[in-house]
Amino acid sequence: MHRIEADLLIPGQGDPIADGVVVFDGPLLGYAGPAVDAPDTPQAARHRAAAVMPGMWDCHGHFLGTRSFDLGKLPREPLALRAARAAGDLRAALDAGITSVREVGGLGVDLARAVSEGTVDGPAIYAAGGILSITGGHADFHSYPLSWMSDFAEADGSFCLADGVPGAMRAVRMQLRRGARVIKVCASGGVLSELDDPVHQQFTNAELRAIVEVAGLAERAVAAHCHGKPGIMAALQAGVRTIEHGTYTDDECCDAMLETGAILVPTRTIIEDMLGSPEAVPDYAMAKLRTVAGVHAEAVARAREHGVTIAMGTDIGLSGADRVNSWGRNGDELPHLVKLGLTPLQAIEAATATAPLTLGPQAPRSGRLEAGYDADVITLDADPVADISVLAAPEHVTGVWTAGRQVKGASPGEG
Repeated sequence: MHRIEADLLIPGQGDPIADGVVVFDGPLLGYAGPAVDAPDTPQAARHRAAAVMPGMWDCHGHFLGTRSFDLGKLPREPLALRAARAAGDLRAALDAGITSVREVGGLGVDLARAVSEGTVDGPAIYAAGGILSITGGHADFHSYPLSWMSDFAEADGSFCLADGVPGAMRAVRMQLRRGARVIKVCASGGVLSELDDPVHQQFTNAELRAIVEVAGLAERAVAAHCHGKPGIMAALQAGVRTIEHGTYTDDECCDAMLETGAILVPTRTIIEDMLGSPEAVPDYAMAKLRTVAGVHAEAVARAREHGVTIAMGTDIGLSGADRVNSWGRNGDELPHLVKLGLTPLQAIEAATATAPLTLGPQAPRSGRLEAGYDADVITLDADPVADISVLAAPEHVTGVWTAGRQVKGASPGEG
């Protein structure tokens, strides 16, 4: 049994509680609230912290095991090498206070099995499997012969080319067969792909509807990569659960998200990281990034002003602490969200209580310090409500528990 006593308890949703206590014995929380009402737990391992809060979610990450923004290099690296790198990324995520990841394309389906069986320590992973893309779309590697790309996509599993309604339906079923908990589709062009335009819609309206329908039969939500307004509106009309990036979100898009209950996952981190390290970004991607960066910031601020629900996601995909936009820097997204108009508590809610909702029917009871919820908990040595940058520095995360098991911090009885 663990008992965490903190100067400040941040529940995930709602007002913080001064002098709070969290108690759990196993994978679910038994108590979270004021110390005055906490149960007696003489046998519990006691922990003391400045702040305690739910473990954070990254709702848009990629376990690709790559060290370059040039995704065309992926087919030239052995899959086993990339998986080994991703195992290190799991550890880095935990150390940063990330206890759950909605992995929207990559090796996550298989890594999730390794985590759940206890082979490696890592966050809970809710993975999409292969990113669904049209031929020539955002998740196609345009510099390779199509036959090579098709072979690589099938062998690697992180990407899936699909065309036409039957092809789109089969692509969803392929991911479900692998155990995907969410479906990821590229509804518009992107930045890190060579030839497509981020503004252009990719899958047709009929294809998007088919993808959402097949996913829905299996109670899976659909996450739609969207920069341009045509893709955003088509994806929302098809019934997707989340809009990823949302760069050209205008008032009409905001109204549509509010009407459909869709969630925006802005992923400001990757934009800021690439702007700060242009030498690490392919020239074609940098040219597109400079076009969308300012528009994206305005769109996120607009969505917040309209009351659109926002969840925290980073689009982190690189391996190794020596790389920009690498796992372990996930908390950078919260200060970016605050800079774009969210309050610190709103940013924390985006990373905790709101985040599981991005999975729709697959959402676990996670992201809140409340009895009966998953015992995914982090402790901090400073107050993140007073200074949101605390959550961007893993050294401030003093303890991490996943499903009630401590994976970072002092040994039970210490601290």
